[in-house]
Amino acid sequence: MIAHSFHNNPRFGPAGTLHGATYTCDVEFLSGALDPETNWVIDIGKASDIVNQVLKKYNLKNLDELYPKGVMTTTEFMAKQIHDDIQKKLKKECKDFHGCVRVKLWESHRAWGAYTGRVNEIE
Repeated sequence: MIAHSFHNNPRFGPAGTLHGATYTCDVEFLSGALDPETNWVIDIGKASDIVNQVLKKYNLKNLDELYPKGVMTTTEFMAKQIHDDIQKKLKKECKDFHGCVRVKLWESHRAWGAYTGRVNEIE
C-alpha cells in the first residue's frame, strides 16, 4: 500500500493528485540452469527474505516523500525500483544466484507493470 501523486501532470488525469494504490507484487527468479548441487534456481527462503526486506521500504509510505519532486512514480517505475533493490541485495546476500529477476506490480486484474533485468546489470 502506497500513496503518491503525479504532481498535477494533466496527462495523468484525476490520478495527478495525491492518491493511494494497493499493489500485488510478483517476483520471479529466472535462470537458464539449475544449481548442480541443489537443483534450484535460488533458495526460496533467502529469496522470500530479500523480497520482504525490499517491500518494507515502500509499504505504507508516500512515494512523493521518498523520491525527488517531479519523479513520476508510475507502476513501471516502481517495478524497476523494486527490481533494482532486489538485485543489489542479491549481489550482497546471494552471490551464487546467476540469472534474471522479473518484478510485476499489479494495480488490478487489468492494470500492471513489469521490469526484468539480469543481476550483473546493476552496479
